[in-house]
Amino acid sequence: MPLQMNREVFITCAVTGSGGTQDRSPHVPRSPKQIAESAIAAAKAGAAVVHCHVRDPESGAPSRDVGLYREVTERIRESQVDVVLNLTAGMGGDIVFGGTEEPLPPVDGTDMIGASARVAHVAECLPEICTLDCGTMNFAEADYVMTNTPGMLQAMGRMMTDLGVKPEVEAFDTGHLWYAKQLVKDGVLEPDVLVQFCMGVPWGAPDDLNTFMAMVNNVPDDWTFSAFGLGRNQMAYVAASVLAGGNVRVGLEDNIYLDKGVLAENWQLVERAQSIVEQMGARVIGPQQVREKLGLTKRAPMLG
Repeated sequence: MPLQMNREVFITCAVTGSGGTQDRSPHVPRSPKQIAESAIAAAKAGAAVVHCHVRDPESGAPSRDVGLYREVTERIRESQVDVVLNLTAGMGGDIVFGGTEEPLPPVDGTDMIGASARVAHVAECLPEICTLDCGTMNFAEADYVMTNTPGMLQAMGRMMTDLGVKPEVEAFDTGHLWYAKQLVKDGVLEPDVLVQFCMGVPWGAPDDLNTFMAMVNNVPDDWTFSAFGLGRNQMAYVAASVLAGGNVRVGLEDNIYLDKGVLAENWQLVERAQSIVEQMGARVIGPQQVREKLGLTKRAPMLG
């Protein structure tokens, strides 16, 4: 396959995530105010899109609280900084099984809710983009399974489309991309899909280039893709994704270091990514250009 480098690249900053990083770095934002301020700083540094989870302001534990999402959304929209808002819809599909001899009932850490509840904050906040984790996988540790059944994805995808919010398909493995194509075929997703390749997340797609290019080579021509790699490979995937024709994601959700032993802030990771993109001869585009490219409509600040 000949190289088709992307010359107009948008950067997404994944601001905080839901992983256990809150006690590993003081820069991982917890409160809605901290998350919004970190997102705004990332936008000023060159991120056209900010991808946001919320956390309990005291413990830093991941949260699905609609009020916290509303506060983050309002703070970002009421700022004087333009940025495309992307909210996660990945929470609420977690099963933690018991031991291998007695897997049922599920144990502490299980968080399983219905489709409407999983997108309640999306319906409330109406971001321009929200994520759709397009499959089930053994996730990271122990007996935790990230669960997204075909029926659940059909339901959530239709809700997002009906709300006028563009789903960002999160493809953690090759089969997730395959099922995203089925969602288009079934009329659940619009044909111009936005997909994020999540590389190196145990136990999904490994972050080797052969796997990455296998996924890239299966992206339809009318889709837009972005990619990220976890940890020390985050910046390598900035270069790899641009070279392969895609866009990039960086941020503290995926990597907390700027250099070996040096803890990063989100805006620093965005600056580093922008430098890599520009040194490759590409141009970093802003939020309005992303809206035009992806067919997004900017929402006004919420009232009341």
